[in-house]
Amino acid sequence: MSRAGEEPTPQSFFGGFPDGLALFDAVRAAVETIGAFDLRVTTSQIAFRRGRGFAYVWRPGQYVHSEVPAVLSIVLPREVSSHRFKSVARPSTTVWMHHLELFRTSQIDDEVRDWLAEAYAHAR
Repeated sequence: MSRAGEEPTPQSFFGGFPDGLALFDAVRAAVETIGAFDLRVTTSQIAFRRGRGFAYVWRPGQYVHSEVPAVLSIVLPREVSSHRFKSVARPSTTVWMHHLELFRTSQIDDEVRDWLAEAYAHAR
């Protein structure tokens, strides 16, 4: 993590976890093809924002023992049924949070890019 007084960065967030950083970079590259966004790095996650958050990358090993390098959480206005999601939660009546465990950058494929584009479009 970053030192006291320093703004956290993706590199500090994934410090010591190069696989997680590579996965984050793949997600960022996919989002960059969709449009402009803000990036907010906190101690618990990296948020992609456009007015509000539409996608988040985080490391489950921060909280529990896990071999998963990174999780991509995508905020959609509907539930998507896909075997690819580890879990789907509905934190409010208009938001469905879809959690995708990431192991390889090749997982950021056309289907995931479509979900990210839909999330981006609804994040106004």
